Amino acid sequence: QVQLVESGGGLVQSGGSLRLSCAASGSFASINSMGWYRQAPGKERELVASITSDLRTNYADSVKGRFTISKVNGRNSVLLQMNSLKPEDTAVYYCNAGGVRRFVTSWPSDYWGQGTQVTVSS
Repeated sequence: QVQLVESGGGLVQSGGSLRLSCAASGSFASINSMGWYRQAPGKERELVASITSDLRTNYADSVKGRFTISKVNGRNSVLLQMNSLKPEDTAVYYCNAGGVRRFVTSWPSDYWGQGTQVTVSS
């Protein structure tokens, strides 16, 4: 099993910054990627940013140039630095660990955090 612990959400004014962190713990051999998704009321969950084990990143068009995802050296942890926040960034943000193998030969699985609320006021 993998546990994802998220932190860093909150309330911020438009134009402000927040940093989200997510740490994976538990028993596993490898994680292929970690990332952040978000879900606003009445909308589907969408990818915000992800980073692979070899540090390839992917961003939603709506956050490019404003958000930066990074891995914490030597740890199964990621940070999402969010700058120039807009009211439309308001959502519950979920950490995701993708392609997790409990053992080297295990079938990969995905895991989700419990979610953290980000609210941007205008």
